[in-house]
Amino acid sequence: MSGILLVSLIAGVGVLLAAIALAMPGAQKADGAPRWESGVSAQERSLRDRINQPFQAIADRSNRQHRLNGGLTLAEHLARADMKLRTSEFVMIQVGLLVGAALFSLWRFGFAPQFVVAGVVAYLIPMRYVKWRQGRRLKAFNSRLPDTLSLLSNAMKAGLSLPQAIESVAQTASPPIADELTRVMRETNLGTSTSAALVNMVRRVGSEDLDLVVTAIAIQSAVGGNLARVLDGISHTIRQRIQIKSQIGAMTAQMRASGWIITLLPFIVAAILNIITPSYFRPMFTDPAGRVLLVAAGVSIGLGNFFVRRITSFKV
Repeated sequence: MSGILLVSLIAGVGVLLAAIALAMPGAQKADGAPRWESGVSAQERSLRDRINQPFQAIADRSNRQHRLNGGLTLAEHLARADMKLRTSEFVMIQVGLLVGAALFSLWRFGFAPQFVVAGVVAYLIPMRYVKWRQGRRLKAFNSRLPDTLSLLSNAMKAGLSLPQAIESVAQTASPPIADELTRVMRETNLGTSTSAALVNMVRRVGSEDLDLVVTAIAIQSAVGGNLARVLDGISHTIRQRIQIKSQIGAMTAQMRASGWIITLLPFIVAAILNIITPSYFRPMFTDPAGRVLLVAAGVSIGLGNFFVRRITSFKV
């Protein structure tokens, strides 16, 4: 038991030191002054800016790392989820949940493995919520995309140019397509080309169907052709894909629900038992046989969930 307490204490101190190290601003201007002090002195900065500064430093370092790896930055994740939050505010929420869950676990269980597990899980919850928001928004966007393409095609058949058609559809479409098209028009009004603005929209939305549409528009602008007819063909293809996906989802709904219930039920029961009667569930962490059983159960549950998801997932 003392070994578990020592490992938990070392892990907690390591997490705290890592957070402090990340919060220390390292980027400076050419004159040696910190970047956040440009234009105003430390005394003139508002309380909100002083609170946001260390969390913004963490977000900036994370953004640089994701850019180097070719992934999305935190700001782009929040934009895809349509969450009106600063990156520093989102990091503040993550750190706040981490500290709150860790303190609750420390008060309830002491320096035990639950201390580390609770902090890590609480830290990951906000990003999982962002991913859920992204999926819901992407699904709504893709479901409205065929009708939007039909409106664009009809507007171009009536004699409007592509920017004029986009502006016309943006005024009549529903969110989230209306919001994205309005942002495209705002970018073009500021001097960005229509093709570049559409590419930016693809990166914000992350839709494969929209990527196909923007690619077709770029090819048409380079080689010429009837763009209205091309948009009609893409709209018909996307409608067929949506219909097939709906049919597959209806046929596999029961199997997917059963898979998630079977996957989550053991964890929920274990968490409830661990909170209500810690002494009853403690041998699973302290006894070597209990640890072996936990590892075996985790591997079995993971494999079962993996196979169920592979069986019920189809690429259309």
